[in-house]
Amino acid sequence: MAAKPSGAGKAPAWTTPADVRTASLRAWNSGELLREAALPTGLHPRRRALKHPSATQLRTDYALAAAWAASWVPAPQGCSLDHVSVGASTIGANTLPAAAVFASASDEILFLGLGRESAKFTELSRRVTELDAGLTAWAMLRPLELLKYGEDALTAARVALWFAANPAPGIYLRQLSLPGVHTKFVENHRRLIDGILAVLAPERPLVGKNYARRHGFHAAPDRVRVRYLDSAQAPVPGMDDVEMTAAAFAAHPLDVDRIITTENLINFLALPPAPRTLAVFGGGYGFEGIRDAAWLKDVEVLYWGDIDTHGFHILDQLRSHHPHVHSILMDEETLLAHRDFWGREALPSHAVLTHLDASENTLYEALKASTHQPQLRLEQELLRWDWVLARLP
Repeated sequence: MAAKPSGAGKAPAWTTPADVRTASLRAWNSGELLREAALPTGLHPRRRALKHPSATQLRTDYALAAAWAASWVPAPQGCSLDHVSVGASTIGANTLPAAAVFASASDEILFLGLGRESAKFTELSRRVTELDAGLTAWAMLRPLELLKYGEDALTAARVALWFAANPAPGIYLRQLSLPGVHTKFVENHRRLIDGILAVLAPERPLVGKNYARRHGFHAAPDRVRVRYLDSAQAPVPGMDDVEMTAAAFAAHPLDVDRIITTENLINFLALPPAPRTLAVFGGGYGFEGIRDAAWLKDVEVLYWGDIDTHGFHILDQLRSHHPHVHSILMDEETLLAHRDFWGREALPSHAVLTHLDASENTLYEALKASTHQPQLRLEQELLRWDWVLARLP
């Protein structure tokens, strides 16, 4: 383009090499470019159109247009340029870049400067396919995962292959004997292993909270920790803090009139002596230990949790198994009396709860609606102990 006078003004939004790079990076980040490089489907040659100066803009902002055209010279590595003639009938023909063309996915990867990563993926996909041909589908589905985890992805693939071949191993996960694989590896790569297994055995459901049980392994039984707040009822003098399996707790009714279950360990340990009363440590959503204890229907059951949406969600779930459960220290009076200790709940629950009483539901809805403060949370261990003692039943 020959130099001509230019008009002043802000540079128009013409497509820059950086803009094309952004578009190509989206294709890389979706895994598309790695898939296309390995198994082309016809997406390439790919033509990425460029927004270029119009004839009017050439006349009014010629210097800017010339600078823009120069930014495309030479063509970036990995692509060629298609050109178009603009302004022939007004200011004279000017040849401008109209599209960046990538002959292949490999060329587009070269344009991004990611050739080394692409070569690494090619090697990893070859090795994972050598483990089992069925793993090719996973490598193509999750190419960036394979690239990210590298050698760990190959190890995870070996674990997934073993899981697929042994759907009901009937051993503890810790007993898994694969060379170079330890229990911590499985624990730290559960999502990766399950993702691979979902491709290897799509008909196999992967459900359940307990990872070991989900894959047919034995799992440590749920346990219940209790404190006899009436020392006279302890099974052995001085043995007032006892832990047992949930099955034992459910099968053997304890001779008490009242149970107080709390999520916080220190509160569990600090509860004062009380006649014929048992304290149970719940540990958040981990109340599975008392869920199946049918004998609780003949005992007063009190639940003390955090004043936040999840505290009421836990209460709701517990009450779905034991409808007679009463909440304590989870009321608006307690909340407002401890304003100095208010905190924030990271991820509030918005579940519809159907087992709360009217006052509990009112407070739960107020928490969801941020009536007092957004994402309000009052942790039970922050309550003043004199307040607690004055209100314990």
